[in-house]
Parts: sequence; C-alpha cells; structure tokens
Amino acid sequence: MSREVVKATSWGMGTTLILGLLIFVGSRNLAHFDAALVAYTTAVLFATFGLTYRYAMWLQRPPTAVYWRRGWQTFFKGGHRSRNLRAWVNHVFNDILINRFILARDRVRGVTHLLIMWGCIIAIAITFPLVFGWLHFESIPDDLSLYQAYVFGFPTFTFPVDSVFAFFAFHGLVWSSFIVIAGVMLAMRRRMRDEGAAALQLFVEDFLPLFLLFAVSLTGLMLTASYTWMRGYAYDFIAILHAITVIVTFLWLPFGKFFHIFQRPAQLAGHLSRGAILRARQGKLDEEQVREPGWITQLHS
Repeated sequence: MSREVVKATSWGMGTTLILGLLIFVGSRNLAHFDAALVAYTTAVLFATFGLTYRYAMWLQRPPTAVYWRRGWQTFFKGGHRSRNLRAWVNHVFNDILINRFILARDRVRGVTHLLIMWGCIIAIAITFPLVFGWLHFESIPDDLSLYQAYVFGFPTFTFPVDSVFAFFAFHGLVWSSFIVIAGVMLAMRRRMRDEGAAALQLFVEDFLPLFLLFAVSLTGLMLTASYTWMRGYAYDFIAILHAITVIVTFLWLPFGKFFHIFQRPAQLAGHLSRGAILRARQGKLDEEQVREPGWITQLHS
C-alpha cells in the first residue's frame, strides 16, 4: 500500500471518527438521537470517509499539491496578509457563494447552479443537525403554544408554534425542495436543448446527479403532502422511498460529479498562487516572495 493511500485512509478514518464522536456527544450520548435515522447517519459517515479519502488523494497529486502548498505559503507571507485576506474573501464570495464566474459565462446556467447549490445548502443546514441529534424541539409544559429549541442538549430560545419563524423553520425543507427542483429543471432544459452540452454529456456524470436531486426533493415533498393533505396515506411507503433516494445519493457522493463541490474551496489556494505569479511577472511582488527554487516552473509543468 502506497504512502499516499495510507495517508488518505488515515485522514478518512480520522474525519469519520471525529464526526461520529460529535454525533455521540452532541446528542447527549445519543439521548436525542432518533434510532429510526440510523441508516441516514451511516450513509453520511460513509460519505464522509469517501469524500475525505478522495480529497486527500487529490491534494497529494503533484500539480494540486504544489498549488495547495505554495498558495497557502503565499497567503501567510509577511507583509501581504491583509491584501491576501481581502483577495481570499473576494474569491469566497464571488467564486463560491454567488458563482459569479458561471454567471459571467451564461446567466441561466449561473442561476441554475445557484438554485441547486443554495437549495442543497438550506436542506443540509436543516437536516444534519436534526438527524445527528444536535438540534431538537420540545413543547413547554406550562405553555403548549411555545416551543423550546435545544442545541447540543442546551436550551437556547423559545418561539410561538404559530409564528412566522416556526412556519418557515418547520417548512424549510419544503422551500429547499422547490428551489432544488427549479434548478434541476433548468439544468435538464440545458442538457436537452444545448447541442454543445449534448455532444459531451454522459449519463453518470450529467444526468444521474440531476435524477438523484430530483428524486430526493420530490419524495420529500410527497411526505409533506401525505401528512398535510392526505391523512398519512402511503406515508410509510413514501418514507422508505425517500430514505432510499437520500441514502443512495450519499453513498454515490464521493464517486460522482458532486465531488467538484468539495474541490472548489481548495482551489482558492490556486487563485492565490496564480495571483502571486501574475504580480511577480508585473513586478508588483517582492522578489523574495516567489524566489523559492523552481516553484513557478513547477506550477506550470
């Protein structure tokens, strides 16, 4: 077994173990962990190991490793930290949070990415704390019109059951499902009508991710429709179907196209490296900041 595989495996196991401990501690020794959700949690732990393993292997590839190492060395170099911090914040906001580089290419394509990305972020921000037992709600015995929110087992805040906050909080997954479905529809439209995209697309890389996102979102909405308007009709079947779609999505996550989501933050180091090269060529960077044996050559080799 190569050194790279051992290192990646260690990182994967360590990250998965840390998450498992956080679930155990954050749910107060599993007191607030719902045993019915153990399959979801297992799928998330598997995805955590797979993503960390692949991420570590990717960072050890020679070109990626050089960009990663030199990028952060540039970032922490004395005399340029404030400028580098501003550049880093700018890249985070423009390249990750609002996908400006995609919007610049095609506005519809950029909106598609934003809908899918933020729909998934909202869903994850709601689902993970609930599944892991980090967040739960209880009625207040003395006033059943109020809910008490508990974070990691500690009481935090109360809110009325019929408040606007409660409505949006308890239906957050509904809103996120609609957002994701809208993004998936736009993506499918492009896949079916754009001849350039159609010539290069593959089922596993381009259609399967969209099918999985659509299936997870649709079955989630079906659950809401079942207990809201259909008196729980077929709820058990829909719940199992939804669980299958979610678990399959998490199990597939480390191996498919969604991995690029996790690559994007690491590419910020590449931006810093390329910025340092550009400023060096323009004479705007101290010579000592780039005078390390052959690193500019390494970046372009």
